[in-house]
Amino acid sequence: MPNAGLGFFQPSGSLVLIRRPLVRMLFASAATAVAIALAGCDSETLTRSNLRANQPLSPKILADIEQKNMVKETPMLIRLFKEEAELEVWKQTREGRYALLKTYPICRWSGELGPKVKEGDRQAPEGFYTVTPGQMNPNSSYYLAFNMGYPNAYDRAYGRTGSELMVHGDCSSRGCYAMTDEQMGEIYALARESFFGGQKAFQVQAFPFRMTPVNLARHRANPNMRFWRMLKEGYDHFEVTRLEPKVNICEKRYVFDAEASSDSTTPLSFNAAGKCPAYEVPADIVAAVREKQQRDEIRTAELINHTPVAPIKTGTDGGMNPVYQAALNVQHPDASGQEGVAVHALAATTAHGTVPRHINPPRVSRPVYTSVQATPGETSGGFFGRLTRAMGGQETASEEPKSLAGRPRPVETAAHRMGRAWPGVRVRLRPLRIGWLRELPGHRSHPLRLFRLRLRPSRPRWRHSVRSPPVRHCAAPAPRRRRPCRRLRHARPHHRAPSRPGRRHR
Repeated sequence: MPNAGLGFFQPSGSLVLIRRPLVRMLFASAATAVAIALAGCDSETLTRSNLRANQPLSPKILADIEQKNMVKETPMLIRLFKEEAELEVWKQTREGRYALLKTYPICRWSGELGPKVKEGDRQAPEGFYTVTPGQMNPNSSYYLAFNMGYPNAYDRAYGRTGSELMVHGDCSSRGCYAMTDEQMGEIYALARESFFGGQKAFQVQAFPFRMTPVNLARHRANPNMRFWRMLKEGYDHFEVTRLEPKVNICEKRYVFDAEASSDSTTPLSFNAAGKCPAYEVPADIVAAVREKQQRDEIRTAELINHTPVAPIKTGTDGGMNPVYQAALNVQHPDASGQEGVAVHALAATTAHGTVPRHINPPRVSRPVYTSVQATPGETSGGFFGRLTRAMGGQETASEEPKSLAGRPRPVETAAHRMGRAWPGVRVRLRPLRIGWLRELPGHRSHPLRLFRLRLRPSRPRWRHSVRSPPVRHCAAPAPRRRRPCRRLRHARPHHRAPSRPGRRHR
């Protein structure tokens, strides 16, 4: 509970000082110093950045904070979802757990679903990142911004490159998460108040989509699924505890809520590329997370049979929240009274902010689909890996060329795949359908077949590619021979004709 307006008790029992004029003055002075260093001697730019960075919270957001049993100086946490194009701001309540304060529609993000790998790939980061006061940029060219902290220790362990990946305004993205200026001003102010309250850094959790069974079933063919399941573990930790998960990296993977074992006398030390130390996770968190994961796996298995596979690549270069997409699709008459001038050519105003006129909406392109596959990480085991292999999954992904548009695609059967694996053996599979399986749901999209396998040795490769003409095994009839030479049909070279059984060959 707040202590006479002087502090706030965290769940650990420590008191964080808030609402102190000295603390506010120090943070304001630091922000002003950063703005002066970035702006130089341009007083107009300095004044404008000060106004943006120090704008107060609106009465509406303050009322929401009070209604949800929060204080504006309490710690915050941000979650990003690419496919839904949403940004969530969570604040700590007076009880010490996090609650959702507000959901902001993302104006623009670039790239495809999946993590950022290298500089210039236009991918927005995915993972767990930390933002400190030094990463806040009040003098950004995109209104206001904060650096996400990419690459983190996990990204550096895999040699990923890139820098200056932001959450900023101006609704324009080249690997960042772009908001409208009005939204970014409010998010920046919420982060500023949390820093004033004593929070040293807030966590940013970036996901490709909401980790629900429906989305996991839709994206089961994506090669990033192994990485996304690791992110889902941290997602589940936050869902069941409503506390900020402690994130560490070792053996090139994320570790959540790790604590030193009871018999350990040294603090934990994690190396992103090294071996994980001996640690343990609280038993109550382990039980709650395991229960949630089991429910999600069962529900995902039920949805796979009748859920279409989402494309791996959409070709649209990112996404935009439907709120802004609908505003851009509205047509207004131009000055001459003719229809056909799009809103984004004039700048669109929505309830969530203004979309500038230079915005580039996601382009329309042909998506790239793939069949149900098992990624390399799934071959070692796991529920989804076994389920995918049982459904006959394969790792194929191809884009339909323009010359073959509209034509039926050749179907690769199991015999073709086995023929490639055994080039010297002819493979023949005879499908046997079971009548009672027709009553099962989804039998049309995923029929279950039993195969009878017949293996035959393939024909040997002869020296000549063209079949030799029929030959005689005797050049001329022998004078003492009683019967003419037997002419063999399609005689093979370098082979003698077999003698008739029971008769001595002369």
